[in-house]
Amino acid sequence: MRLDLGTVVLVDLDPTLGHEQKSVRPCVVVSDPLVSADQRYPLVAVVPLTGTPGRGALYPMLPAGSGGLRKDSWALTDQVRSIDKRRVVAVYRTLGPASMEAVDEGLRLFLGLAPSTGEG
Repeated sequence: MRLDLGTVVLVDLDPTLGHEQKSVRPCVVVSDPLVSADQRYPLVAVVPLTGTPGRGALYPMLPAGSGGLRKDSWALTDQVRSIDKRRVVAVYRTLGPASMEAVDEGLRLFLGLAPSTGEG
């Protein structure tokens, strides 16, 4: 199973505690592709998605059709978490550049990372 950066995957997030997102839901893979592809690392970092509209840059909207999503969804960048790859139920498609940049910006804000310089 290939889990590239920006790929939308269906993940079983249960069991959870407190305010963590739960149930089987779409998530966006945010791990470095080299790490995700390495069989020695059983974990992958994901950002859960929700159909409930969020406000602000921490909750970028991903339009229906993007990455194979059936409906408009919001990325919960404040819920980023590592999961065992065995939690992945299905693999959809990869987000487009604009959607992935919005997720990246939310993660930069939430994690306190430096803004992107736009240089590769």
